Amino acid sequence: MLLWASSFIAFKIAFTGFDPMVAVLGRMAFAAVAFVLLWSRIPKVRPTRADVGAMAFMSLCEPCLYFIFEAKALQNTTASQAGMITSLLPLLVALAAGVSLKERFTPRVWAGFALAILGAVWLSLAAEAQDNAPHPLLGNFLEFLAMVCATGYTVSCKHLSARHSPLFLTAVQSFAGTLFFLPILFLPDVTLPTSLPLLPTLAVLYLGVVITMGAYGLYNYGISKIPAGQAAAFVNLIPVFSAIMGITLLGETFTPYQYAAAVLVLGGVSLSQSHRG
Repeated sequence: MLLWASSFIAFKIAFTGFDPMVAVLGRMAFAAVAFVLLWSRIPKVRPTRADVGAMAFMSLCEPCLYFIFEAKALQNTTASQAGMITSLLPLLVALAAGVSLKERFTPRVWAGFALAILGAVWLSLAAEAQDNAPHPLLGNFLEFLAMVCATGYTVSCKHLSARHSPLFLTAVQSFAGTLFFLPILFLPDVTLPTSLPLLPTLAVLYLGVVITMGAYGLYNYGISKIPAGQAAAFVNLIPVFSAIMGITLLGETFTPYQYAAAVLVLGGVSLSQSHRG
């Protein structure tokens, strides 16, 4: 979660030198090359037809659609606000488990869901436009859509982890993401780089090797060992880390109302994680 929180900062830095879609493709390509070099060391099991379908769905959710929404979100909102929206992921995973596994929730859990969603809406409505966050309401909504995609990824990854190693699943994501984003370079509204500025290039390299391989590898490993809902609950740490990093490294600010909204989000998430029925 500490690594994932830092990805919001790295994306912001990468966007200062590259088109968002170019940065995303570079991230996936760096990760794919690293996995090719490690391929002989990755445990592999021959996937079934059902596994292939689940891997396709997992990869479509994340990194493909997830990174599109997140890249566009970070063009419009701050890293710290985007990190706060990720607090909704455990709730979305719990709801998905309720639908797919027929789990029941107590009124206390539903109250937690409502508080967290209310806090996220308040956080967005209380946001003020900044130089690096011109449309925070739009950006926060796009980050929410990214969390919907992350929910599909978490549930499908949990299913696949029963047969496949976390590194193999992470590699599949990297290869699929590279193939998915490669044609985007030819879209007319994508600006191709004419140079490789040092700091943005290092940020893209960091995103590919440290975040895609490290953070996703560790998360996929965690999902393979504990329930998906329990693993997703650790996402609650991201808002704390991302807010600290955004304020200290990027000079971002929260209004007093947003601090109150952030407390509401974290309080609702905490409430929803206790006494589950």
